[in-house]
Amino acid sequence: MKAIVLENYGLPEEVMSLKEVAIPIPKENEVLIKIHTTAVNDYDWSIVRGKPYLYRLMFGVSKPKHPILGMELAGVVDGIGLMVSKLKVGDAVYGDISQFGFGTFAEYICIHEDAVLIKPEELGFETATAIPHASTLALQALRNIGKIRQGHKVLINGGGGGVGTIGLQLARLSNCKVTGVDSEEKLTMMKLLGYDQVIDYKKVDFTKTGEQYDLIVDCKTNKSPFSYLRSLKPTGIYVTIGGSPINLISVLFWSKIFSLFSTKSLQILSLKPNEGLDEIAQLVVQNKISPEIDGPYPLDDTARLIQYFGEGKHKGKVVIKVNGIDQ
Repeated sequence: MKAIVLENYGLPEEVMSLKEVAIPIPKENEVLIKIHTTAVNDYDWSIVRGKPYLYRLMFGVSKPKHPILGMELAGVVDGIGLMVSKLKVGDAVYGDISQFGFGTFAEYICIHEDAVLIKPEELGFETATAIPHASTLALQALRNIGKIRQGHKVLINGGGGGVGTIGLQLARLSNCKVTGVDSEEKLTMMKLLGYDQVIDYKKVDFTKTGEQYDLIVDCKTNKSPFSYLRSLKPTGIYVTIGGSPINLISVLFWSKIFSLFSTKSLQILSLKPNEGLDEIAQLVVQNKISPEIDGPYPLDDTARLIQYFGEGKHKGKVVIKVNGIDQ
């Protein structure tokens, strides 16, 4: 089978290449999935570069232990292990597999059967692969932690990416007024999607405008915790879904202290993969929300796409077509 293989840490186009590797054989509780589509995520960008360096302790000090990256897929079960009971050959499936491993930048993968869900027939493979990671991050941030309510004033930092574009639509279902922060190149797209206000982060620091929000969802976490507090209403909630470990540690540390004397709240989302995915899928099927797809692109373009993603040039979710046609 064809797969994108990571040889060493570095810039994607210098350390990743398309190679022929053996098709894996499923263990007793695994399924073999023929991957139709996959997607690029922040994990891929971080692991390829080996930055932050903490990742090297987790995934290999001198070089990656697992050379095939990728954590989202939509595809069809092509084989099953002896103990598999929930899935059968021919089932169309999708999901965020990160709880069990990586390896979706390939034509086939073996993964625990609990890593994926049955794909609704109404969802095409491209759409199905665009929603597991980003949409569940958005849903869990807005609802589970952010306690979003009708009419809330919401800001999404990183509003033009996969999480932001889904988060906007979920917030609009609650009649919220939503501000999106991202690069100038994405602002037109964001306005068309329905943001009430858009901010170019290079020109305006949203924490210094005097505006306050009921909920801030942060995909970047690139400011001090004190800045975020300044931008929250008296009972406002700030939720970070990712960023540099140093900034996340800072948010975690100060959140404990602020909770002693402030009604404002700083929270870090620890994603529960695929929790709420079926709910999101039904909203997509009902045309209540729709993922913004950047692509699809061919598998052999993966290295460039990871660089493209890392530079923040993508709009919505970067989707890669691996096998077959959308259906």
